[in-house]
Amino acid sequence: MNTAQTILRLLLVLACSVSGYLLASHLPITHTLGIWVKWIGALAGFIFALLALSIEKIIKKAPLKVIFGGTFGLFLGLVIAQLLGYAFSGLQNSTIRISISVILSCVFGYIGLVLGGKKVEEFKWPGWGFFAKGSQKKDGGKILDTSVIIDGRVADICETDFLEGPLIIPQFILQELQHIADSADNLKRARGRRGLDILKRMQKGDTVEVQVVDDDYPDIKEVDAKLIALAREMNAKVVTNDFNLNKVAQLQGVLVLNINQLANALKPMVLPGEVLHLQIMREGKEQGQGVAYLDDGTMVVVENASRHLGEEVEASVTSILQTTAGRMIFSTLKEEQRQRRH
Repeated sequence: MNTAQTILRLLLVLACSVSGYLLASHLPITHTLGIWVKWIGALAGFIFALLALSIEKIIKKAPLKVIFGGTFGLFLGLVIAQLLGYAFSGLQNSTIRISISVILSCVFGYIGLVLGGKKVEEFKWPGWGFFAKGSQKKDGGKILDTSVIIDGRVADICETDFLEGPLIIPQFILQELQHIADSADNLKRARGRRGLDILKRMQKGDTVEVQVVDDDYPDIKEVDAKLIALAREMNAKVVTNDFNLNKVAQLQGVLVLNINQLANALKPMVLPGEVLHLQIMREGKEQGQGVAYLDDGTMVVVENASRHLGEEVEASVTSILQTTAGRMIFSTLKEEQRQRRH
C-alpha cells in the first residue's frame, strides 16, 4: 500500500466518523441522552468506514465477472424480498412489519449475492465474453523469495533488463529478512543485511519496478506456503533459489523462475574430448584425484592430479554429470593420455 492510498483511507475513516457524530447530534434522543449519542454516532461512522474498506479489498481481488454476477444476484434477491414483504404490509404493528422487511432483505440479498457470484460461470449468455475477457487473469508480476534476495544475482539480472517487472516483495518476506538481519549468529546477520541492501539497491534503480505489498495470510504459518498462496492469488511467478520451494510451487501450478537453473543454462558448453587449462586447487574424494574450477564455478575432477596441487595443468574432458544442484566435469590429465598413446 502506498502513501497516497493510506492517506485517502485515513481521510475516509475520519470523514465517516465526523459524519456519524454530526448526524447523531441532530437526533431527537440526543437532547435526552446527551453527548453519548454523538459518540455512538461517531463509532457507527468509524465501523461503517472499516466495512467499506473491507468491501473494497474484496472487490479489488474479485474478477470482473464475479462482481457483475454478485451485483445482479443482490439486486434480484432484494426484489424478491420486497415482493415477499408486501404479504406483511397489512400488519398493524409497524415495528414487526419493518423488522420482517429488514430480515427478508438481508436473507434474500445475501443469498442472491453469494449465488450470483458463484454461479456466474454457468451463465452462457453470448455477450458475456466481453466481461470474461476483462476478468481473465493477467500476469501479476514476479514475487521474490528470501533466498533469491540474499543471493543478490537477481539485482544484476534486473540491471541488464533481462527480468521485467513488477517485482513484488511481500511484507512477510521483509519481516523474515529483518529477523535474519537481527540474528545473534554473525553469518546469518550478515546474510540478512546483505538481502536488505540488495532490496535497497533494486528500489533505487530505474530498470525495474519494485513493489512492497501488505497481503498476508495469518492462518498460514510457513513463509513458503504464504508465498505460494500469494502467487496463486495474484497470478504471479515466484523467483527463487530454493529447490524445495521450486518443486512445491510447481506441484500447485505456480510458475517458478529459478536463478540457479538460469545460471546453469548460461554456462559455456563443454564437450567430451575438449582440453581445459586448469589450476588444481585441492585433492578430491577418491585417491589421486585433484579438483579444479572453471571461471563460472563449475567443479572439474581430474584423475591422478593430486600430485599437481597448486599447479596449472591441461586436462581432457571425459564425461559431464548434470544434476539439479549444478554441473560436474570429469577429466584426465592430457600428459597421461599422450603416454598411453605411446
